[in-house]
Amino acid sequence: MNNNIKSHKFDPADKKILVVGLGRSGIAASQVLCRLGAKVWVQDNKTADKIDGQLLSFLKNSGVGMFLGKEPSVEENFDIMVVSPGVDPHLEWISNFQKAGCEVIGELELAYRMSDAHFVAITGTNGKTTTTTLTGEIFKKAGLGTHVVGNIGTAVIAQSTEASSDEWMITEASSFQLETTVKFRPHVAALLNLTPDHLNRHKTMQAYGQAKARAFQNQTEDDFAVVNADDETCVKLASGHAGHLVLFSRRKTEGVDCFVEDGWIKILSLDGEVIDVMPVEEIKIVGAHNLENVLAAVAISYFSGIRIQDIRDAVEAFKGVAHRMEPAGVIDGVHYYNDSKGTNTDATITALRALSGDIILIAGGDAKGQDFAALADEFEGRVKALVLLGRDREYIAEAARTKGFDNIYEERTMKDCVFKAASLAKSGDNVLLSPACASWDMYDNFEQRGDDFKSWVEALQR
Repeated sequence: MNNNIKSHKFDPADKKILVVGLGRSGIAASQVLCRLGAKVWVQDNKTADKIDGQLLSFLKNSGVGMFLGKEPSVEENFDIMVVSPGVDPHLEWISNFQKAGCEVIGELELAYRMSDAHFVAITGTNGKTTTTTLTGEIFKKAGLGTHVVGNIGTAVIAQSTEASSDEWMITEASSFQLETTVKFRPHVAALLNLTPDHLNRHKTMQAYGQAKARAFQNQTEDDFAVVNADDETCVKLASGHAGHLVLFSRRKTEGVDCFVEDGWIKILSLDGEVIDVMPVEEIKIVGAHNLENVLAAVAISYFSGIRIQDIRDAVEAFKGVAHRMEPAGVIDGVHYYNDSKGTNTDATITALRALSGDIILIAGGDAKGQDFAALADEFEGRVKALVLLGRDREYIAEAARTKGFDNIYEERTMKDCVFKAASLAKSGDNVLLSPACASWDMYDNFEQRGDDFKSWVEALQR
């Protein structure tokens, strides 16, 4: 096992700290910092009347200073600024603080500095949630103290400060979380894939990839970088760092460390021994993309010191995660799937390819600066009808029409989308919610969007 314990933890007591953004991670950071004796201020673009009443009471009762609906001036002289993932750290007023000598970090970095636990970081454009959840299940099966945190839903700092030195933080790390890391050093960092996403924030694919690659930047030869060998960009981003490079592949068996051969998942030990892990047929989650997720989870777990039998037992028992190709019901022979986690074009393409039979696709939302041409290329022979909602639905409609696809319906609510899709479907068809967009134009998060979809599918059965 890794002995990556920091020689000294960051002590926030009496430090003057500004937490920017009162979302999930910002609230958790504020709570923990208050408990540990920091002098805490918060900033959010929302005015006080738009903040949850209970949260506002907590902040007031804890003596937290507040800049609500406004920005602080650099004269405030904060020691550290903790920027939430949803806040662009390159905003001018934040940059001004940085120039004045204030260290700007994110909640993931703060959580790491204040924890004794071992960290696993799992990043990539798609598959993060499934891989993180499965990895967590494997670690739990092995009897290890395990916290599944990060972009998956639970703020890292909410659990990291209480975790002991023999526990593990299995962390889904987004590009937004990684771009504000400085000292963050996971014992195992995994990069699953890289396709266009969040370009409205990162501007270029190069900047997006560099943000992801920060997961490897502080690793030493005692650590492991688990990377998809079938994605050349990922391999390039991971190469040149000190961590031991572990390559997984579903397409090849030569020059890789975790692979498929003769129907079995196999892994190459550090001594060069080929070890049989499990038959592919024992995996319950379907699709080539999920085979890649399993390979990544197997490699992460094995090189974290977990026994092969524990890995096999956990993978065999795993049935997937909510909002990721989640079966939502079968009505009159029509299968409904909730893939609300499909927040970019590549994720939706993967979802389309995983289904057999005609598909009525429900998509749309916050486009994040994406080009939908590649998605529209997948419609022929797969998509029977396109039902769109959300602020940027017209971008998808335009891409579809450019490719000659015009069976398009635009609706205002999820209820309208589900009922329209049901009216278009016949027995044997699939109704798939896979938006290819973020949810923020209509919902707080993709989970809320997926739950809304499932509630209206349920309503169809009443």
